[in-house]
Amino acid sequence: MNTTTPTLPELNDTREIFPAQAEAFRRDGHTLTSNVLSAAEAAAYREVIADAANQYNTEKRRIEDRDTYGKAFLQIMNLWRVDERVKKFVLARRFAKMAADLMGVSNVRIYHDQALFKEPGGGPTPWHQDQYYWPIDTHNTITMWMPLVDIDVDMGMLTFASGSHKNGVVFDYEISDESEGAFNEYVSRHQFPVTRASAMNAGDATWHYGYTIHSAPGNRSPHMREVMTVIYIAEDAKITAPKHKWQQNDHATWLMGLPIGGPAASELNPLLL
Repeated sequence: MNTTTPTLPELNDTREIFPAQAEAFRRDGHTLTSNVLSAAEAAAYREVIADAANQYNTEKRRIEDRDTYGKAFLQIMNLWRVDERVKKFVLARRFAKMAADLMGVSNVRIYHDQALFKEPGGGPTPWHQDQYYWPIDTHNTITMWMPLVDIDVDMGMLTFASGSHKNGVVFDYEISDESEGAFNEYVSRHQFPVTRASAMNAGDATWHYGYTIHSAPGNRSPHMREVMTVIYIAEDAKITAPKHKWQQNDHATWLMGLPIGGPAASELNPLLL
């Protein structure tokens, strides 16, 4: 583990989530909060997260040699376990309290983190539901998606089907060309409003439920879309029997094979508040 911890901003204060925003989040399945990090805080953490992501990235193929999922982004997970600097970001009380307040729960656990860096020329991220992969028994799961650089639509802005989180898992599809086609038809048929920000500053964040259907266009800019995400689950979440190989992998990897029916509370899933 990288144990070198330069002076980094502390992120253990809180940011207020107003009742109207929590209500809108629960209705739409997503929301955007501005200035979760200040410009200075975002710049400081961008440096350490980008450094760790570069160090632990294992994808060495050219974009044209990858499948649809591989073209969508460079994905580096659980950096908080290998880098003390990133750990300060991932376990930050500021983010955890916002996640808990948006969902209306008293405390949250980490599920895992992900650096999602979409390269220049990187492909679109197909429509999908995150919680398809998670053997968790609650709808109270949330992802914080935070750009570490200023981004616009041309760089791959996260795009949501508002209200699509209410029916749980819709299809038995991982992120793929098949999920893109099936969800595109489903979103159109159900007339879910499709929304995304036109721009986000470094340190802004979107938040979405695990069941919210979402996607992102490709990166048509010459710049890397540097995004850090943290997935939170409600403190009382329990482990369900895996339904397919992806959930079997998550059960083993992020929940350390803990008993089915028991709490999702391995050493990788600490309480944060």
